[in-house]
Amino acid sequence: MRLDRRRPACYMKLKMRDTSGYLREAALAALIIIGLGAAARSQTPSPSPTATPGFSDIFIVNVKNERDGIRFSQPVKITTFAGYNNQPSFLPDGRGILYTSIRAKQADIYRYDLRSGATSQVTKTPESEYSPTLMPDGKNVSVVRVEADGTQRLWKFSLNGGQPSLILEHIKPVGYHLWIDDHTLALFILGAKGKPNTLQVVDVPTEKAEIVAENPGRILRRIPHQNKFSFVHKISDREWTIKEFDLRTRTSASLTATLPGVEDYAWLPSGRLLMAKDSKLFSLVPLRGKNWEEIEDFSKAGLKGITRIAVSPKGDRMAIVARGTQ
Repeated sequence: MRLDRRRPACYMKLKMRDTSGYLREAALAALIIIGLGAAARSQTPSPSPTATPGFSDIFIVNVKNERDGIRFSQPVKITTFAGYNNQPSFLPDGRGILYTSIRAKQADIYRYDLRSGATSQVTKTPESEYSPTLMPDGKNVSVVRVEADGTQRLWKFSLNGGQPSLILEHIKPVGYHLWIDDHTLALFILGAKGKPNTLQVVDVPTEKAEIVAENPGRILRRIPHQNKFSFVHKISDREWTIKEFDLRTRTSASLTATLPGVEDYAWLPSGRLLMAKDSKLFSLVPLRGKNWEEIEDFSKAGLKGITRIAVSPKGDRMAIVARGTQ
């Protein structure tokens, strides 16, 4: 399985699903919220495709860069619970994955160890937690927590145990988040009724927020080797664009159009973008004047309905959320 570089190009606070455009997860934030009966919903130009299937699993794929392209191993399912398993996030050392699993209508955070194959539960509370992300201090995990009254705020849990604590008291409802540094966050904020979702950059100590865009997608990523992060801007029903936000100049610029109806994406360390549709994986290097190119078809491995993609820090593994037959 490989991408032949000589071939011409062809071609988620937090619950899941974005009622009008995206938090599909938020919409996740919104979908899950909807799924759990939460009232918050996001507003966007048009409904996002289902953020994730009702039943989903997480698969690990080894990635090997070779002189003539990229090779992918057979996907290996790491989740055994039959239900919602989603929002994978690699730990910085690449040896573990944090993810969300909903069991008995309760969303908690779990950790999978890639070496031992062991799964451990990170949170076990009356509330639901989503979008697990290791914080810059390397000691705490930030999550979008759905509190008893339905409020969605950003909380943190220590990997060593102990009581959780609020990160942002006043900013809500949070759908998704990305740490820029130890005091700066990019946040997907669910819009109030009749208002759009917004992408905001927030200074954590002061909670001062700067609105970057309206109707963003649920996936926020740091761009490799640059002082920028990326997001999907849902400009209209038919125009979804991956954009970059320059943290120095505080300006946004378009990188490429998404695959039709797709908002989930990931970066390889080389600066190559990945998106998936159905069972197929596509690739593109932004601003090269080429279109999305199919580089792998996982249908033979039994995967279908691929949504989220996460890439390890070294780019040697991918975590894929999909429905599978394994």
